[in-house]
Amino acid sequence: MAYPGHGNIVTQQPMPGVQGAWAGGVDIRMTGLEYLSVVDRLVVKQQTEMLEVFTGYETGNKYEILNSLGQRVFYAAEDACCCGLCLCCQKPCKCWKNCKKICCMCCEREFDITVFNNAGKPVLTFHRPARCSSCWFPCCLQKVEVEGPPGNPIGTVVQNWSICKPQFSIQDVHDETVLKIEGPCITCSPCGDVEFQLLSKNGEQEVGKVSKNFSGFAQEMFTDADNYGITFPINLPVNEKATVLAACFLIDFMFFEDESGKDGDAPGMCD
Repeated sequence: MAYPGHGNIVTQQPMPGVQGAWAGGVDIRMTGLEYLSVVDRLVVKQQTEMLEVFTGYETGNKYEILNSLGQRVFYAAEDACCCGLCLCCQKPCKCWKNCKKICCMCCEREFDITVFNNAGKPVLTFHRPARCSSCWFPCCLQKVEVEGPPGNPIGTVVQNWSICKPQFSIQDVHDETVLKIEGPCITCSPCGDVEFQLLSKNGEQEVGKVSKNFSGFAQEMFTDADNYGITFPINLPVNEKATVLAACFLIDFMFFEDESGKDGDAPGMCD
């Protein structure tokens, strides 16, 4: 997997002193996640894939993760086999029999996303297992497992069962809920932003949000490249910030990815 090392990037990561260098017993200076300790806002910008524009073939997604100044602080890339992409958009390819990631035709698209820092070091991985996409059965709920650095579990994003508003729990490594996310009843907004509220663990206080930003008619019509803004308290533990970032990717794939030639936007949690 090639790592692009160009563009407007942060060339020197801050030293975590005031915010604390330790998170969950791990020195974050050793994991490459130290930048998360000093930010309260991130922008996730999906890169437009020209192969998708001209052929409609779904390719692995790539993202730039920016700070509030527009500087790139992380880069994310989806490591997806062609069989996984084809099967989950109901377009089986010829080599599906040899693929170990076979999922049923009604499953949501499985993904593995690796997040790199600006030195090209993998600092996070997000894994979404393939699961059926029906919203009528609690056994079909989606989840994303978060590791940082790769091989070290730090949290999980779990979809909660709900008919009206999409709901998610941000869980720590012990499967304890630390934050919640609640979206709108209707996630389709062709000319405006769509906001998912980041809530305290009891769901009573808003502490941030994940916003899908309108990216212009041309981009919305011909690609599924989306832009997101994430806000959270600056003193939120680094592991929880990383798991909220993973939730942003899950929201993108569930509600705004254009798979199988259809609009990914959906009412409530039914995608």
